[in-house]
Amino acid sequence: MLHVFIDADACPVKDEVYKVAQRYGLKVTLVANSYMRIPGGDWVELVVVDKGLDEADDLIVERADQDDIVITGDIPLAARCLDKGALVLGHKGRPFTSENVGESLATRQLLSQLRDQGVMMGGPPPFEKKDRSLFLQKLDEMVNTIRRDA
Repeated sequence: MLHVFIDADACPVKDEVYKVAQRYGLKVTLVANSYMRIPGGDWVELVVVDKGLDEADDLIVERADQDDIVITGDIPLAARCLDKGALVLGHKGRPFTSENVGESLATRQLLSQLRDQGVMMGGPPPFEKKDRSLFLQKLDEMVNTIRRDA
């Protein structure tokens, strides 16, 4: 059965995932370093892991299987999940693929170096309503693709 895993600590689209999951009858697992409120029901689970480095990532990689969906903005986690055959969707609706994850890792590294050198300041642009809309559209497409191919 298709399962959605959420790297939940900094995820701005949890409510959107809940809507799609309920529409299609999907199981959802949120993995976080601290407790958070989740909807009631046996279709959603919260797993709280220790605050150690990559604890949440390691659990997601361990549990995610072929054709599950992982929601994350963490590019190294996305690469690890893709290696397991999971589909990965970023918070702004950008699917990570084996073709683009290497480029994303390189861009992340370059931007980090520029920030460290003081050449570039600030972070990513703010999360907007259009980002939520695109995320919902892409998540719906992923679910339907997996269901059609199963």
